[in-house]
Amino acid sequence: MGYSVYGLAWMFFLYSFLGWCMEVAYAAARRRELVNRGFLNGALCPVYGFSAVFMAVFMAPLQGEWFYLFLGCMIVGTVTELLTGLLLEKAFRLKLWDYTGKRFQAGGYICLSNAIAWGVLGLMNIKFANPLVASIAQKLPYLPGVAALLALSFVLAVDVAMTVGALLHVTHQNQAMTEIAEGLNQASRSLRAAITGLVDRRMERAFPRLEKKIPQTEEEKQEILRQKTVFAYGCGFHKVAWIFFWGAFLGDMVETVFCRISMGSWMSRSSLVYGAFSLVWGIGFAGATVVLYRYREREDRYIFLAGTLLGGAFEYICSVFTEIAFGAVFWDYSHIPFNLGGRINLLFCFFWGIVAWVWMKRLYPLMSEWIEKIPMKLGKALTWLFLVFMACDMGISAAALARYGARAEGIPAGNEAEAWIDRNFPDGRMEQIYPSAKMAGEWGKGASQGQ
Repeated sequence: MGYSVYGLAWMFFLYSFLGWCMEVAYAAARRRELVNRGFLNGALCPVYGFSAVFMAVFMAPLQGEWFYLFLGCMIVGTVTELLTGLLLEKAFRLKLWDYTGKRFQAGGYICLSNAIAWGVLGLMNIKFANPLVASIAQKLPYLPGVAALLALSFVLAVDVAMTVGALLHVTHQNQAMTEIAEGLNQASRSLRAAITGLVDRRMERAFPRLEKKIPQTEEEKQEILRQKTVFAYGCGFHKVAWIFFWGAFLGDMVETVFCRISMGSWMSRSSLVYGAFSLVWGIGFAGATVVLYRYREREDRYIFLAGTLLGGAFEYICSVFTEIAFGAVFWDYSHIPFNLGGRINLLFCFFWGIVAWVWMKRLYPLMSEWIEKIPMKLGKALTWLFLVFMACDMGISAAALARYGARAEGIPAGNEAEAWIDRNFPDGRMEQIYPSAKMAGEWGKGASQGQ
């Protein structure tokens, strides 16, 4: 079933609260005391809310397939937990949970037992709980409901700001907070110190194994120095941005050559109307780099398996997203054996695993070394130039795709901007740029016949 933004918003807050309750109950059962196990000060664990929303949106097409629904929810929940852990450690140099002692774990961020729990919870939510939550949300008075959601969002935003400020204080050992406090009056300094102390004490109680990564050795200090003097050193923002850009270009080239060899004709494989860029490949390369960077020295089979699972999940999510956002699907694997709804297939999932191995073991070290040789000022300027260009290109492409779908339904241009899109991106040009694109209804018939 489809969910409105209003229903998804209620789902986010409800499952964030229930997830917090579950964490508190789990901690109480193990430690025999009640502590706030949430990352925030309030009674919310957003990782549960985001996971529930992602599962509801992206796993809905699998509602009739119990096994695949369980597997999809397991992957979505695990990936969300992994990315949350990596983001928190990258941003604040803190590790808020650690599964190192458990079997079949990866970096202490995720483990098999939790992955199975995500799958079971997601399955129960989608099959039983979500329809009930959606029906209750629909019965609530709309305007009071919107007002309540806005109030909850405001409280959440304030809580996030307070917690992030306190965590920055923890990470930088009072330096950032001291610099800010010097420009404030005594009352502001006292209030900020009280808030920071409250959060610090709560975080220490909630996460007794909290790690504060402070440079101690000479090697760690040299590492920090290189981060400041070498452009895009390590796996930071600028490195990932450059990998996204070049990954999108190289991915488009690979697909174009593959189609020429396998189909005997040249065709566009670009995701955008300007330039030869495949966003799926760009995001895939950038995401694989962020997730697998710290494991790049692990065994080949580990990289292959991670690439197979993450690549398949990523491709499936991209397929659902494009159908929801633009009413069109850009690839259909319903004619290939071992496919899942025509969105992914086992052969191409293995291909993602091979690409992950080739990228992390062979290509990434070469590209990383090349990028780090770029002068600091030039590299930063080019980074923002690339990102602005890609943002504009994606905006125009999204508008062109929206009009492409609207014209297929006989909807005329409603303003000058839409008229400009129709003049510059008529159906003929869109068919050249996106030769494999199908409207959602047309694709659905083909996929059902392929099954």
